Amino acid sequence: MTRITVKVDGVSYTDDVEPRLLLVHYLRDVVGKTGTPIGCDTTNCGACTVHMDGMSVKSCSVLAVQADDTEITTIEGIGNGEWHPLQSAFREAHALQCGYCTPGMIMAAADLLRENPDPSEQEIRDGLEGNLCRCTGYQNIVRAVRRAARSSQAAQSSPAAQAGATS
Repeated sequence: MTRITVKVDGVSYTDDVEPRLLLVHYLRDVVGKTGTPIGCDTTNCGACTVHMDGMSVKSCSVLAVQADDTEITTIEGIGNGEWHPLQSAFREAHALQCGYCTPGMIMAAADLLRENPDPSEQEIRDGLEGNLCRCTGYQNIVRAVRRAARSSQAAQSSPAAQAGATS
């Protein structure tokens, strides 16, 4: 057993884990973050995408011991208790059907928008290419990411946001 300390969605956890335990299983079975689905266990689908120190990772390809002393954000923590703009946009744009891929899509899209706050449709498609959806045909997912990008830009350019930036 190896002792790890990981901050997950703002809460610190210290646990003894088997060195071969995957991060996705640690998050679900030890920490109780069941919003991160187990998809393929081979990094093909992206359903298990989380942020590790702010960067997207497929949690089925990371050992829990590799997450020692890192900060993990899951779909359950991305909005800090509120709806994240991407979660709202996915709902409004009907960007989900079965919902299985949705957590990974949102986490990958959040990373994409962090790097590129105004992506083109092709940049969105390229940014999400490691995440598979078997239901939607992707068009509404792309629309949702564009909607979230626009809403974030509008919020940043609002008079209230500009007043906060100058004070």
